[in-house]
Amino acid sequence: MEELDSEPTVTLIPGVNSKKKQMCFDWGPGEMLVCETSFNKKEKSETVPGCPFIYIIRKDIDVYSQILRKLFNESHGIFVGLQRIEEELTGKSRKAQLPCFLSLQDAPCSCCMSFHFCRLVRVSKNYRSVIRACMEEMHQAAIAAKDPASGRQFSSQVSILSAMELIWNLCEILFIEVAPAGPLLLHLLDWVRLHVCEVDSLLADVLGSENPSKHESFWNLVTILVLQGRLDEARQMLSKEADVSPTSAGMCRILGDLMRTMPVLSPGNTQTLTELELKWQHWHEECERHLQDGTFASSPHLESLCKIMLGDEAALLEQKELLNNWYHFLVTRLLYSHPTVKPIDLHFYAQSSLDLFLGGESSPEPLDNILMAAFEFDIHQVIKECSIALSNWWFVAHLTDLLDHCKLLQSHNLYFGSNMREFLLLEYASGLFAHHSLWQLGVDYFDYCPELGRVSLELHIERIPLSTEQKALKVLRICEQRQMTEQVRSICKILAMKAVRNNRLGSALSWSIRAKDAAFATLVSDRFLRDYCERGCFSDLDLIDNLGPAMMLSDRLTFLGKYREFHRFYGEKRFCDAASLLLSLMTSQIAPRCFWVTLLTDALPLLEQKQVIFTTEQTYELMRCLEDLASGRPVRGEPGAQRLQEDIENTKLEMLRLALARNLARAIIKEGSLEGS
Repeated sequence: MEELDSEPTVTLIPGVNSKKKQMCFDWGPGEMLVCETSFNKKEKSETVPGCPFIYIIRKDIDVYSQILRKLFNESHGIFVGLQRIEEELTGKSRKAQLPCFLSLQDAPCSCCMSFHFCRLVRVSKNYRSVIRACMEEMHQAAIAAKDPASGRQFSSQVSILSAMELIWNLCEILFIEVAPAGPLLLHLLDWVRLHVCEVDSLLADVLGSENPSKHESFWNLVTILVLQGRLDEARQMLSKEADVSPTSAGMCRILGDLMRTMPVLSPGNTQTLTELELKWQHWHEECERHLQDGTFASSPHLESLCKIMLGDEAALLEQKELLNNWYHFLVTRLLYSHPTVKPIDLHFYAQSSLDLFLGGESSPEPLDNILMAAFEFDIHQVIKECSIALSNWWFVAHLTDLLDHCKLLQSHNLYFGSNMREFLLLEYASGLFAHHSLWQLGVDYFDYCPELGRVSLELHIERIPLSTEQKALKVLRICEQRQMTEQVRSICKILAMKAVRNNRLGSALSWSIRAKDAAFATLVSDRFLRDYCERGCFSDLDLIDNLGPAMMLSDRLTFLGKYREFHRFYGEKRFCDAASLLLSLMTSQIAPRCFWVTLLTDALPLLEQKQVIFTTEQTYELMRCLEDLASGRPVRGEPGAQRLQEDIENTKLEMLRLALARNLARAIIKEGSLEGS
C-alpha cells in the first residue's frame, strides 16, 4: 500500500519565484487566486512582475474525479439517512418504529439503544461498501489506462482508498462495534483477513494445480492461513500433504489436531473468559510439549508452524514478508499469545508490535501513526492525522459525523464557536460548492450544521454561477425552501437583468415581481410602455393581464396593468368603463407625464363616438390635462419633461382641442335635456 502523505501537499506554481517576489493571494469558496506582485522582498523599489499571470489553485481537486464523484454522491445518501435516524430517535420528526415503541417512553430502554447501535454499525458498513466499490472501479480504471501517467494516478488513488477503508474498518471495530458485538480479537482477525486478501488468489492458484502439495507456494499458503487464524483451511491443506507424503502424515495429523482443538471464543459461545484462558493455557502447554519432544523436528515447515501457534516472536518475525505489515503481525501475535486481550491493553501490544516489526530500520509512516492512534483509542488524534494525510475532507467529515452520533465526540468543542463535527462538515461542504454540480450535495451538509451551517450556506450560494435558467431555478428553490429572503431577491434580480439584456421583457418583469424589487419593476414597465409606443401593441399579454395584486409593487407597474385594462375595456366595447379608467390614470398622476400624449390620443375615439361617453366634468378634466401638457410645465422628477413641447404635434393638439370642444357641447346638451325632463 502506498504511504499517505505526512504533510500537506506542496503545490508548485510555474513561473512564480516566491523567494524573490512577494506573493498576492485571495481565497475563494473552493479555490485560491495567486499572483506575483511588483515588489521585491528585500528591495523597496518597484519592478515589473516576472510572472504576469493569475493562477487558480483548487483546494479540493478530488471533486473533479469522475470516479470519486460517485463516492461523494453515494455517501451523501447515507449521510442524510443517518441524520434522519437521529431525528427520529430524538423525536424531531416521526417517531422511530423501534421494538419497544420508543415513542411511548420517556427515555430509550436498553433494547432500543442496542437497536439504534446496530443501525449505526450498519451505516458504518454502508460507508465502507461505498469506499470499496469506488476502490474496485478505480482499480479497473488503472488497468484500462492507456498512458502510464494516468495508470499511476489511478493506482495512487486505489492505495489511498484502500487506506481509508482500512482505517475506517478499524475505527468501526474499536469505537462502534466491539462493545455489543463480542470479543475484540475476532473482529481484528476479520479486519486483517479483509485487508490482506492476496491469500485467496494464492489459495485458488495452489488448489488449481495438479499436485497442490508440490506447488512452489504451498508452504507459504499454509503459513499465511495460520498467520491469519484460518486453521480449518490450513488443516485441509495439511491433509493434502499427508496424502502424498507418508513420512510426514503423522506429524500433519498431530499438528492438524492441535489446530482443531485450539480454543476460540466465538460470538455464540457462552463460556467465560476465565474458562477460555484455562482451556487455552492447557492447549498452549500441549503445543509446547510437542515442540520440546521434537515431534516436528524432521519437518522444518511443520516445526515453524508450531512455533507460530505458540506465539514465538522470533518465528513470527521470520515471516515478515508473508505478514506484510506490523498490524498483521500484531493480530497474529495476539491470537497466539494473548487471545483474551482487553481493549485497555491493546495500545501496549500495538506499540511493541510496531517497534519489533520495524526493528529500528525505518520510521513509522503516516498510516502507521493513524492506526496507532486508533489502537490508543485517541479519536481526536486519528481525525487530526487523517486530516493531514488525506487529500480531501470526505473521510474525516463522515467518520467524525458517525462517531458524533455514537456520542464519542460530545466534549470536544473548538475555540472558534463550533464543534469538530460541524467544522469538518463545513470544510467538506465548502469543497463540494467548488464543483459545478456537486454543490447540490453540499446544501444538505450545511443544513445539518446547526451553529454555522446557515450562514455558510448563504455565503456560498451567492457565489454559484447562474449559467442557465434551469440551474438558477434550482438555486432559487433551495433558497425559498429555507426562507433565505435576501438570496432569493438577489437571484431574481440577476435573472431579471439577464432577461432585460436579452430583451425578454415578460421574463424580466416576472423575476422583478418575484424579487419584490419596485425600482426594477418600474424600469421594466417603462420598457414595456416604450415598446408599446414604438410598435402600437403589447408583448406578453398573458403576464400583464394576470398581474393581480403584484401590480401594486410600483406605481409604474400599476399604470401598466391599468392601461392594459383600459385597452381590454375598449376591445369589449365597455366605453364608459374605459373612459373613467383613462381619466383616472391621468388625474391621479399615476401615469408618467411623457405618456399623456398617448393617453389623450387614446381618448379621441371615445370622444368621436355617437353617444356621449365623457360627461361635462370629465371633459373639463381632460381639457385641463391637455392645457397642462401644452404649457410644458415641467414636473419634478420626470426625466425629459423639458422635451415634451417638442413631442406634441400642432395638428394632434388642434384635433384634441376640437374633439374636446365638440364633446363638451354634446355633453352640456345631453345633461341639460336630462335635467329638463
